[in-house]
Amino acid sequence: MQQYRSVQHVLYADQKDMGDMPVRQPFPSVHADRIDPFLLLHHIDVRVPDYLPPRQAGVGPHPHRGFSPVTFIFKGGVHHRDSRGNNSVVRAGGTQWMHAGMGIVHSERPPDDIHETGGEQEMIQIWVNSPANRKMAQPSYFPLHASDTPAVKSEDGLVNISVVAGELLGVKGPVPTLTPVNTFTAHFRKGGHFYIPLPETHHAFVYLLDGEVKITGASVYTGYHCLVFREDGKGIGITAEEDTRLFIASGEPIGEKIAANGPFVMNTETEVLEAMRDYQMGKMGILIED
Repeated sequence: MQQYRSVQHVLYADQKDMGDMPVRQPFPSVHADRIDPFLLLHHIDVRVPDYLPPRQAGVGPHPHRGFSPVTFIFKGGVHHRDSRGNNSVVRAGGTQWMHAGMGIVHSERPPDDIHETGGEQEMIQIWVNSPANRKMAQPSYFPLHASDTPAVKSEDGLVNISVVAGELLGVKGPVPTLTPVNTFTAHFRKGGHFYIPLPETHHAFVYLLDGEVKITGASVYTGYHCLVFREDGKGIGITAEEDTRLFIASGEPIGEKIAANGPFVMNTETEVLEAMRDYQMGKMGILIED
């Protein structure tokens, strides 16, 4: 029997300027903090200026420790380089999942051919917290291309859901995670309906990149809204009122104290200060972009 979760919060993704890059950020915000284990969501939709070389666009070298910054690519591509020697390009439909662990420096640039392919860049980046016993693990990087991402489709062909991590209806995502997490990207055509079962203990949310959907038992919502669900049912029912792209995530809450400052997410303020020191001393490695 399908038991639908109810909507607890409706968060609008206000636009913010992160350096030279405008981003939409539904959380954290004044209306809702983190959705444990998810720390942050950014929706980026930009066009790389024709005059700007790709290697000067995007985000230059910067550090992370204690969590996983994950990028889901909808348009364009991302060229990832890091201080552990990883160097790869992932394009639309793919994902870049990095466990920062004890510390890593990486950059996120457009591919060299971004101007030839139209210059558009659209992606979602989420930060997934790491449990205390894995915050100082060795860093790792997992690139997942669209062609290697399994999907679940509705019988009428109106719904296509890519399974990046976790599991949906027996289809397992290839990305290994540190704690139980589901992350799906979905395309709903108008009239498409899908019931998404979720573990009852998971925190869950849905973010609309565009379009309009009806949530079973709730209301109709439009693009740039993030819907946070209560843990009062076994799944979520979604019906598309028009063509819609969605990001769907759920995760087992970690439930640990968080101390964060910029790109470092630890459990105590002392650990954050140690991260800053280690980065300044070069202990997270050095990235020289080729």
